[in-house]
Amino acid sequence: MVTHAYDRIRASAGGHEHSVRPGRDRAPTGHGQQAWQRGGSTAVDLMRPADAALASVSMDFRWTQEQTELRIRARAVAERGVERYGRWNDCWMNGFSKEFSKELAAEGFIGMTWPTEFGGGGRPAIDRLIVAEEMISAGAPIAATWFADRQMGPALMQYGTREQIDRYLPEMLAGEATWCIGMSEPNAGSDLASLTTKAERDGNHWVINGQKIWTSFGAEADYCYLICRTSNDGPPHAGISEIIVPMSTPGITVRKIEDMTTNSHFCEVFYDNVRVPIDNLVGAEGAAFKQTMRQLEHERGGIDRLVSNYALYRIARERADTSDPRVRQTIASLETGYTIGRVLVAREVLKQAPAGFSAATKCFCTEHEQRVADFVAETLGPDATLWNQVTAGLMYGPAYTIMGGTANVMRNILGERVLGLPKEPSAR
Repeated sequence: MVTHAYDRIRASAGGHEHSVRPGRDRAPTGHGQQAWQRGGSTAVDLMRPADAALASVSMDFRWTQEQTELRIRARAVAERGVERYGRWNDCWMNGFSKEFSKELAAEGFIGMTWPTEFGGGGRPAIDRLIVAEEMISAGAPIAATWFADRQMGPALMQYGTREQIDRYLPEMLAGEATWCIGMSEPNAGSDLASLTTKAERDGNHWVINGQKIWTSFGAEADYCYLICRTSNDGPPHAGISEIIVPMSTPGITVRKIEDMTTNSHFCEVFYDNVRVPIDNLVGAEGAAFKQTMRQLEHERGGIDRLVSNYALYRIARERADTSDPRVRQTIASLETGYTIGRVLVAREVLKQAPAGFSAATKCFCTEHEQRVADFVAETLGPDATLWNQVTAGLMYGPAYTIMGGTANVMRNILGERVLGLPKEPSAR
């Protein structure tokens, strides 16, 4: 019987958890390739002495005692959050709770890796991976502050003014402010450079007109980090700027989009002569395309791209008939996928991956999530068709390879920007 890497925490060590300490700047190979595990024993612990000797010269994937304790604490917080505010089996974006966000802030789980000079925890990036994996795997409602923690805070620290940092970061760190990202448009999805929402100068204000779509939490957000066009001069990617827009500003209309899972975090947002101060510009005017691409690096290579439906996987594992060798083989394949995915995410988190490689990480991890959804459906059989949280979670499966850039676009990025292959010919 295949033992799940996550649930092997105590089975192999008499109830004691082991630790992962990412070491060298390369991924392990051969006998040294062990699973990123949820506080569990590593493959080295289960090897023959000769194999373990070979593995000892490679990367040490055991968790430190501090990381083990952090994982246990995060798991407890996640379980309490699920108990009080509900569980979401399909995607972290569907679990929204302002109350739970404030609890995360009280635990120090927001801005964990931000520098202390900005009010953050100053902790290693691997610590945030640990906490995020526990939250998402449990289905805890973390969406209210996820964008701010993952993207908006780091963007402001890198490109924002001191005034913007002092104004917006404290609310983020307290779990009080929800941010959305105004990026996709009806005719500008994966091709961000073709966006048309425009911001024009009028004295000390920007006047914004246009439409955004697929804006998650547009109806709940306090602020929108808007990607818009401030100039039409030059090539398409030039003239793009980032502007902070309070969602209470007159002229903004938000319409929720209910998807086939009955969730409605997606929104259409219309901007009709919306006026915001000139000082709300983030970074350089007309040169924000690279800033936005940097944001997407944060978005595409995180653990949320791997374990969005892990709560569903747990349900199916309990129901799976492991006396069937074909089922065991499927489980083994999925476990291998989780192992590879964690290594890819860890490389992103530890900044060991090449620039642009987050496209490969997202592509692999989200396609793995779809394979997980297929396994859940096959395992539950007719029960998977009964409308409940499991069914809704399965219906969400196709979205994994679309959100944050489609799998085809990710492959183009990987081929052209990472491997240096010739660009795809433009359509005529």
